[in-house]
Amino acid sequence: MAGHSKWANIQHRKGRQDEKRGKIWTRIIREITVAARAGGGDLSANPRLRLAVEKAKAANMPADRVKYNIDKATGNAEGVSYEEIRYEGYGIGGAAIIIDTMTDNKVRTVAEVRHALSKNGGNMGTEGSVAFQFKHCGQLIYAPGTSEDKVMELALEAGVEDVITDEDGAIEVLTAFADFEKVKQALEAAGLHAEVAGVTMRAENTIELSGEDAERMQKLLDVLEDLDDTQDIYHNAAL
Repeated sequence: MAGHSKWANIQHRKGRQDEKRGKIWTRIIREITVAARAGGGDLSANPRLRLAVEKAKAANMPADRVKYNIDKATGNAEGVSYEEIRYEGYGIGGAAIIIDTMTDNKVRTVAEVRHALSKNGGNMGTEGSVAFQFKHCGQLIYAPGTSEDKVMELALEAGVEDVITDEDGAIEVLTAFADFEKVKQALEAAGLHAEVAGVTMRAENTIELSGEDAERMQKLLDVLEDLDDTQDIYHNAAL
């Protein structure tokens, strides 16, 4: 099936992340810490930690730094204790936004998220107010120019839920949450390496924003992205 273009938004976000690698590393270290404490330091037995380590490699984090943070987390060494908190809200034109955070001070974090939303044309919602509009699933996105036939054939053999070709030629593969790693490994074994691969909250339907509204929404997303405690942001705006 066909879908809206995501490629420009993906490249925008990757470009901004390249500009602030140190901050990206901080977020990945938090994720490694929480994953290792929750599920142990054995990568083969801890899917969440494996995914975090893959993110670290993609961000060119040194292997010794990755190992140090796993050892620190599993050794119960003294350090900051992070709490995962999800906030829900609305952006420009009523677009739904989910902000996943990790914080050592939830009073500070909720104040910063609420301020960022209200100052930039959005507002905070209550728990569950927008989450129902998203699906928790695995997602792999392949760059324009990737063979659609090859992706389709291999993805269907691996048992995916859907394959979507965006209007700019990018190919999106969606999996059940539990099948993500199996599908990713099957496609990589065939030489298909995704530009984006992870577990996500994918919007079931999108809200079209253009012109000034799209610019305002992008600014709001950028401000939320820049908050120190932000880990991931999901939204249903098609910009």
